[in-house]
Amino acid sequence: MPARNILVINCGSSSIKFALVNEAQPDFILSGLAERLASPEAVLHWQHAGNKDSLLLQGGDHRAALAQLLPLVQSAAGGQLHGIGHRVVHGGEQFTSACLIDPLSLLAIRATAPLAPLHNPANLLGIEAALKLFPELPQVAVFDTAFHQSLPEHAFRYAVPEALYREHGVRRYGFHGTSHRFVSQRAAEMSGLAFADSSWLSAHLGNGCSTCAIVNGQSRDTSMGLTPLEGLVMGTRSGDVDPNLHGHLARTLGWSLERIDSLLNKESGLLGLSGLSNDMRSLEQARAQGHVGATLAIEVFCYRLAKSLAAMSCALPRLDGLIFTGGIGENSPLIRSKTLAYLKLFNLALDETANAACTRGAAGPIHAPGSPRVLVVPTNEERQIALDTLALLDA
Repeated sequence: MPARNILVINCGSSSIKFALVNEAQPDFILSGLAERLASPEAVLHWQHAGNKDSLLLQGGDHRAALAQLLPLVQSAAGGQLHGIGHRVVHGGEQFTSACLIDPLSLLAIRATAPLAPLHNPANLLGIEAALKLFPELPQVAVFDTAFHQSLPEHAFRYAVPEALYREHGVRRYGFHGTSHRFVSQRAAEMSGLAFADSSWLSAHLGNGCSTCAIVNGQSRDTSMGLTPLEGLVMGTRSGDVDPNLHGHLARTLGWSLERIDSLLNKESGLLGLSGLSNDMRSLEQARAQGHVGATLAIEVFCYRLAKSLAAMSCALPRLDGLIFTGGIGENSPLIRSKTLAYLKLFNLALDETANAACTRGAAGPIHAPGSPRVLVVPTNEERQIALDTLALLDA
């Protein structure tokens, strides 16, 4: 049977990230981004066979972008497209794994929209457009939250009245599940361990950041909660703050709930601390030049990350290794080094040469001899979504 091709679609409110994945090839056949959709500057960028190209869409929406994408996909796939996998951010408690998209699953995804108002409606735009353009193809939804549905109740419940959970779904859900699952499985393979008999701490660090404790192939705790705001310091998100900060700002400054939400999600994190940027690369450069805000932002980021990893260890029976992934985790020797410096009780030690060499997609162990494992594992959420889609097609 020839290797199959899966189109992976990740829709935002004004963008579509896509990749054409062949199950037998490590690299994407075609990949790209449609951005600024439904605006005069709407544009489609793609890369195929080492060549990059762009097409202006001039006000085109999600459906228009996918319509332009269709011939590119069909050509790159040699006319053989076997399915479409969609990233969906929030699956609530209904979805513990990927599912085939049908009228019932679409209704369930819509029902979770209040839990992810910035994400699920955008994901649905892409699904509905793809269903109209590719009605004959099987399509699959893969949920960021599904991997974390194995959390025990003592890890996912908040200490709030029972009715808020039972009637309104107020609990910790966690995100980045597709990434944490992919990298922990790869870490087990790299280490010669069985995924079903291994224990990992995973740090997914990008503009959004989260940690996860993975035991025997299952998520047992994670740092994000009801929304992706909980947990670590991120690019523009504050992460954990005093829950009464909302009330304090409302009383003392007269701020509305919308203003406070915008502050914590879009103006805080690395950007708020540094007063400079939410991009770690820019902050590292500024730190080297003595910028006080950048120096503080990096220190807070690493300390809070170390605190979270130490907390996640409560869910592990043992530690087989610590994984760094995501744009920052894969490319910043400084962040990895400073984070481990705060974890002295774990006896983790870096091989500084190996740590410095792990950037730009390089994978490998970066720990010193005698230290517990520390691994850099590039994430590949698109491939994991494609694998989940194929698994359902084979079921």
